[in-house]
Amino acid sequence: MDVRAPGLDDADAMARVHVDGWRETYAGQLPDSAFDADALERRRQMWTSILTSAPRPTRRVAVAAANGHIVGLALADEPRDAADRAAGVAQELYVLYLLRAHHGSGLGQRMLDAVLDNRSATLWVAKDNPRAQAFYRRNGFALDGTEMPDDDVPS
Repeated sequence: MDVRAPGLDDADAMARVHVDGWRETYAGQLPDSAFDADALERRRQMWTSILTSAPRPTRRVAVAAANGHIVGLALADEPRDAADRAAGVAQELYVLYLLRAHHGSGLGQRMLDAVLDNRSATLWVAKDNPRAQAFYRRNGFALDGTEMPDDDVPS
């Protein structure tokens, strides 16, 4: 098992893990359109754009691989929320997905460590995702009660 920086040739596999991770985690909570071919294409475009854009010192991307196949992905960058930036929050975890078959393997922790450093950080987690909430609590995060709709989720 390996955690590494992705290359452009990883974009398709990253999109698949992103959509499959959503399916495993949110089936029954999100509409089926969140997991369809259009969703896969949107994620493919998203990851291709991220991987081909000019490098930024604030952006960190990592993938987890097992047996030569990508099974997880993580992305952190500067906080999207102006209030967080004004409060001195240095980074935001935007994405951390690991396929269910690899939960408990340590890959999730390794990806989190690869994309976040010792500075202050924020993230959003679904309120109906207790496993993720427990993982983030173990890593020093605390729920603040703020809710935000996900514009990336089709209605």
